[in-house]
Amino acid sequence: MEKLLLIEDDPALQKQMRWAFDAIETITAHDAESAIAQIRRHEPAVITLDLGLPPRPDDPTEGLKLLRTILELTPDAKVIVLTGQSDRANALEAIALGAFDFHAKPFEPDLLRVIIDRAFRMHALQVENRRLHDTHQPQERIAGLITQDPETLRACALAEKIAPSDVTVMILGESGTGKELIARACHQLSARRDARFVAINCAAIPENLLESELFGFERGAFTGATRQTPGKIETANRGTLFLDEIGDMPLPLQVKLLRFLQERVIERVGGREEIRVDVRVVCATHQDLKALISKGLFREDLYYRLAEIVISIPPLRARPGDAALIAQSLIRRLAAEQRVAARKLGTDALAAIERQPWTGNVRELESTLRRALILSDGDVIGESHLGLVPDASGRVLNLRQVRDEAEREAVGRAVAISGGNLSRAAEALGISRPTLYELLDRFGMRK
Repeated sequence: MEKLLLIEDDPALQKQMRWAFDAIETITAHDAESAIAQIRRHEPAVITLDLGLPPRPDDPTEGLKLLRTILELTPDAKVIVLTGQSDRANALEAIALGAFDFHAKPFEPDLLRVIIDRAFRMHALQVENRRLHDTHQPQERIAGLITQDPETLRACALAEKIAPSDVTVMILGESGTGKELIARACHQLSARRDARFVAINCAAIPENLLESELFGFERGAFTGATRQTPGKIETANRGTLFLDEIGDMPLPLQVKLLRFLQERVIERVGGREEIRVDVRVVCATHQDLKALISKGLFREDLYYRLAEIVISIPPLRARPGDAALIAQSLIRRLAAEQRVAARKLGTDALAAIERQPWTGNVRELESTLRRALILSDGDVIGESHLGLVPDASGRVLNLRQVRDEAEREAVGRAVAISGGNLSRAAEALGISRPTLYELLDRFGMRK
């Protein structure tokens, strides 16, 4: 429930206002310091501010100064300024600073309620507009790769920058993070876009077949070789060859790949003719190639041939907000693929998706949503349809909870450092003793 903060130094008037607006969850503050503390704690949607606050109730500049601070702390909050009947000039100045509206004192409950209700509606509309904007307009610099994460956006920018060149690219990242999307972007944004993009997964093909898959074979080269067959490298001529999971390539084949990268010629299995091939090579792996090199499982000279440019993609768990963005895009695509009515992810489902570590990255997320789409009946997919196991990592999504934990830690350290002297602890924290008492009570630390 959204909250209303009443900033008023007169206790009787505070009580009257709380009674007049008893249908709204209200909190109160009597001065600037307590108002700031309540705003940080409760994040109210609407605030009423008496411009005549202590220490100089006859000087409205104190109230205007507090208004500036409030708007810096919570720019989305709707502030309604309460002024004296003859104080119209300061009320207009408050509006110019960013206040939502003003009302003269003594206040009329019915009229002020209309202003407050309108402020709540305006706040709700702005929140919903922002949610819709974030939902439907994610950044997609690389086709199919949806992200708002700065590190991933930098990886996309690097791919765009090096795509027009023929430099060999190494893409690092866990399985399911979008390595092939980056590789395809390097092809589509290059002068080779009209030729073929040929992909081969080095981990998916048995070792004894991988050589013939890459280099091709002549008729009679081995049992079953009934005709001459070009390999993936030759097929990708004038285009791009994508070697996925290059870390799984066996050592003997690494030697032959190194020769191709140096000479740009191949020989088919069972053949003697050298075939010149013009191809751009992009490779990817989820493994630590330098660790493999130290174990003698990957050639160092091949690594430096392949890694002229390295692009690293962070895992989904390291990209806050991306899981929910991707989920909303995926659910629309999956609904269209399965020819079912469009579904929306509920707030609880989105929160659960953001909490989940997604060790399988986007592939795991897609599998979860595909199942949820089948299990859900109505228009909204809820958390129960996802079938997620609660995240045991203890990650906190709620910003207020994060802030409370930080405040608890700071208060505990200040009290400990001051040897239990609350005056010194309050001074170290930059707050008053009453505010420190309030924090100690809230955190159960008074004893």
